[in-house]
Amino acid sequence: MTTATAAGADATASAPVSPAAHSAGPATTSRAQRSAPSVAWLGLVPFAAYVLLFLAVPTVLAIGSGFFTKDGTFTGANLSALGDPVVLTTFANSAGVSLLTAVVGAIVGALVCYALLGMNPDGVVRSTVDAAAGVLAQFGGVMLAFAFIATIGIQGVLKLFLQDAFGIDIFANGTWLYELPGLILPYIYFQIPLMVITFMPALAALKPQWAEANLTLGGTRSSFWLRIGIPVLAPSFLASLLLLFANAFSSYATAAALASQGSQIVPLQIRAALTSETVLGRENLAGVLALGMIVIVGVVMALYSLIQRRAARWQS
Repeated sequence: MTTATAAGADATASAPVSPAAHSAGPATTSRAQRSAPSVAWLGLVPFAAYVLLFLAVPTVLAIGSGFFTKDGTFTGANLSALGDPVVLTTFANSAGVSLLTAVVGAIVGALVCYALLGMNPDGVVRSTVDAAAGVLAQFGGVMLAFAFIATIGIQGVLKLFLQDAFGIDIFANGTWLYELPGLILPYIYFQIPLMVITFMPALAALKPQWAEANLTLGGTRSSFWLRIGIPVLAPSFLASLLLLFANAFSSYATAAALASQGSQIVPLQIRAALTSETVLGRENLAGVLALGMIVIVGVVMALYSLIQRRAARWQS
């Protein structure tokens, strides 16, 4: 009897289990997990509310105001202001300053990243530069304008030193600091640190095995950069360049503090349209200018996203 019972138990234990019976437990558990309400999305509520109140709503209001008259009637006539020669010149000035400062900032920032590449990531120099870049990239507005006015302004320390010690008057041809050319140096000041922040991870992601393989095959350092390094880093460099362009194109506070008179760039033109009492028939010009800026920045950031996804293929 005992032998028969043991044999029956062994047969039962060795009997194959059907796939349906085997998967019933995990499947049921998975369905239960999917049907259970998740509260993880509640963590996004504060950020979503912030984006909605301080980004989405102002953007919609700014764009929408350009399609309505002073009386609230819908119209598309305001869009004709984008073809005005003065407005086109303003957009050209903004694009020119943004492109120039983005190119200079990208090149100088890339060279700084290359110089930091051979240093210890946890060393004092690397940590100091990383911390300084993070701070200086956000150092703008009135503080940055005051720093340049106190340094190279009409009564600036450096300006008076050059004039008294060497007889060099940097404003001999006019006070360019308070005009459109005066925006170039302050913009470059915060463009270089931003380039260091955005481009350094891509440069640090270059694999040492690639350089070793290049040397094994008889290559040189120049051949490594020409055939491997530069082609691999080109998408990241271009993406960072686009980000710098968008950053300069949308900058307002620094330009407003330096150029208190005139409307040489689009943000200052929007300020003039909002505060001027002489804009007859174009009360909602600011909304149209904001629409033009949003379209340009949107296109630039869309290209940045596409290029960044391409660059992320090898970085991962």
